[in-house]
Amino acid sequence: MAGPDPTPGSALAHDVTADVAIIGAGYSGLAAAHALQQRGVQAVVLDANPIGWGASGRNGGVVSSKFRLSFPAIAGLHGLDAARTLHRLAHDGVRAVERLVDEFKLDAARLEHTGSLRCAHTDRALRSICAEADWVREQLGDASMTVLSRHEIAQETGSTAFVGGVLSADAGTILPLHYVRGIARGLRARDVGIHENTPVLALHRVDGNGGVILRTPQATVRARRLIVATNAYSDLTPATAPYQRELVPFRSAMIATARLSPACDARLMANRRSYTETRRMMKWFRKVDGRMLFGGRDAFGKEGQTTGFDALRRAMVALFPDLADTPVEYQWSGYVGMTFNSLPHVGRADDATTFCLGYNGAGIAMASLLGQHAAALALGEHPELSLIAAPGLKPVPFHSLRAPGVRLVAAWYQFLDAVGA
Repeated sequence: MAGPDPTPGSALAHDVTADVAIIGAGYSGLAAAHALQQRGVQAVVLDANPIGWGASGRNGGVVSSKFRLSFPAIAGLHGLDAARTLHRLAHDGVRAVERLVDEFKLDAARLEHTGSLRCAHTDRALRSICAEADWVREQLGDASMTVLSRHEIAQETGSTAFVGGVLSADAGTILPLHYVRGIARGLRARDVGIHENTPVLALHRVDGNGGVILRTPQATVRARRLIVATNAYSDLTPATAPYQRELVPFRSAMIATARLSPACDARLMANRRSYTETRRMMKWFRKVDGRMLFGGRDAFGKEGQTTGFDALRRAMVALFPDLADTPVEYQWSGYVGMTFNSLPHVGRADDATTFCLGYNGAGIAMASLLGQHAAALALGEHPELSLIAAPGLKPVPFHSLRAPGVRLVAAWYQFLDAVGA
């Protein structure tokens, strides 16, 4: 499970001037830098840590064409036109990943367009996701979602724990660390300044539309425009901490087994898709290099703690009893940026500053896309973003209570899952 060797990236050691400064070198920040480079706009990217240290290197590698809210729910809350626009944006996100992989020749990222299978744990859940597939086909003209029977899903997954499922064809998997580091390497080859281990300690607006000044430990950056792309790790420095108030960071944890036996490897998830289940405290799983990767939300632990990993293993064995004697060799966790309305946010914080954040667990495709749109907004363009467009920073109500609130909600969801509601 070792990741790619990191491309050496030096900390910023001397003062620089740029058209646009970008804080955050994950998918959003690098996609924004790429969009600016294509327009001939000079950008400099600053990150407090090495490339891939945050969510862009810790996620499960699922490239999906969805949001946390279903498209019928979006239509019910905001109208059919909004659902149509967001449906287009969701699929645009997958195309954005494909274009970056092709342009930078990221073969090592191993993008596979194998689809994503949602596995129903109850008949009620199956009826719900089947109704969603029917609605998407009838209202949005999208026939890429296919219903699988109990037998078909058992054949597909190797598990008898599910009553059926829905396959979304326009989705896939990728090796996330290879992807983010590959983009950074390609941008550096085009002379885009990307500086790791360079936390932005303070930022100041210059009066008279003079742009922004960013102070780092060793140098100062002056720029006409600023893009903040720090998502769930916005509180790493005081300079970006206000953006954390847009989010409820939710801990996500993953385990990876030892390599499976040839027989088990052939029996479980042979089509190499990504898989999720329909429980409220959702688990997801896939195979990489003959290992099972199994992940889930862990609202009760903090990053770096072992809380939740044993629970993940128990959940994995409950779904896949064949893995009862297979040891776990790797485990890790990180934070997902959840928003109050369950949709990503991209917009202007002020006349010089644009932000993009809040991918709600579906960030590889959407962050790759919205980073490009953040660049467009920073340059004064007006992309069609519908509900994703944020008119300004809107902190989560009662943000100081978010941690106990998340725990209460998670406990309630776990209870409902346990009783099959």
